Amino acid sequence: MEKLAQEKVLRDPIHDFIHIQDKLILDLINTKEFQRLRRVQQLGVSNSIFHGATHDRFGHCSGAYELARRVTDYFDEYYATKEEGDGLWNPEERMVTLAAALLHDVGHGAFSHTFEHLFDTDHEAMTQQIIMGDTEVHEVLLQEGPDFPNKVASVIAKTYPNPQVVQLISSQLDVDRMDYLLRDAYYTGASYGEFDLSRIVRMLRPYKNGIAVNIGGMHAVESYLVARYQMYLQVYFHPVSRGMEILLEHILYRVKELLASGKEDKSLVGPLLAPAFQPDHDLTVSEYLRLDDNVFLAAINGWQDSDDTILSDLSRRFLGRKPLKSIQINEQTAPHLDRLEKVVKEAGFDPRYYTARNDAYDLPYDDYKPTAKKPRTQIEIVLPDGSQRELSELSTLVAAIKGRASLDQRFFFPREMLYNGPDDLFSEVHADFKSFIKNDSFTPDGQ
Repeated sequence: MEKLAQEKVLRDPIHDFIHIQDKLILDLINTKEFQRLRRVQQLGVSNSIFHGATHDRFGHCSGAYELARRVTDYFDEYYATKEEGDGLWNPEERMVTLAAALLHDVGHGAFSHTFEHLFDTDHEAMTQQIIMGDTEVHEVLLQEGPDFPNKVASVIAKTYPNPQVVQLISSQLDVDRMDYLLRDAYYTGASYGEFDLSRIVRMLRPYKNGIAVNIGGMHAVESYLVARYQMYLQVYFHPVSRGMEILLEHILYRVKELLASGKEDKSLVGPLLAPAFQPDHDLTVSEYLRLDDNVFLAAINGWQDSDDTILSDLSRRFLGRKPLKSIQINEQTAPHLDRLEKVVKEAGFDPRYYTARNDAYDLPYDDYKPTAKKPRTQIEIVLPDGSQRELSELSTLVAAIKGRASLDQRFFFPREMLYNGPDDLFSEVHADFKSFIKNDSFTPDGQ
């Protein structure tokens, strides 16, 4: 592992300085694949709600790397393995941990997770392809040895044999989540996303099956989990942000439909976007990496002048920040939504493009359940005698939220459906629509 002659630093509003001490890390940052992350916003369209949220994946990945560096340096100094099988930290795992932390989101598509829904991609799978493919990232990783790219990719895939490394990168208490919570809270101005990062880092303890937390850090971890819970409810699930995401999805669905029908040719999307809209085509790594937020925004800007009225209208709404409005629904009321969709259609809007049913779901914390579809790595607390207990067994606060999912189900529709001005040509239709709404919720019986 070649060290730099002089440490490099990146000034960061969250971690003060991001310290770069290894040539490999600096070379990875300078690859074109990693630099692309400057053009992929961390929170997608959320800056239409929180105007300061214009931070990018580059900053987040750099921040996750910095946290991994701090943790591994701490482990190297105080918890380095003494003999085989003692369950302590192996300093030889440092570089694969740092590289995986830095690259964990290098495969993210434009507009955060919206791209994955539309084009059936998986950012983790793409990250592995970038690490193992014909890329500058792959060439840099080979500096550490012929098998090093595979090691880093296996950490992303959660198949790396050392669970300590995997948990530092991906678990219910990892460098990814710790960075994005603090970073997103800072840029959105949501102070309830803050927690005592320094305390958590100092209380982390390696053991044979992963990473645990000393009992002295339990309250800091409680604060972290509450911060995560609040950020999902107040920021990531924000209904206006979701209304903007749905507009974006429907714009791109409309483009797909126009191309499939033959009403438009490939000039509608241009050479960079064309592969993404090609039917039954799996994007190559090279094609995927040409796509970023700017490419899509430029296209949407042009689509405002489309001859197709739906595409042009949706594009203008998106760029002019006119999101779809929404009301809450539940399992009992959702089956009756066809009544609202019918009214929307009567008002002149195609329900396929101007309505949506959208669920926002998150599970703040859960313990390990081996039979679950996606078993979670639970947070272990180390007691003074060295024994371990699962977090919720000791914390009544965490026990109260364990296994309790946050779910917000909504029906989205054009804001015009709430219009009741003097020149309302659809006053009766709009009145009919509003009769089904009470306290921001859908009431099928109109009461």
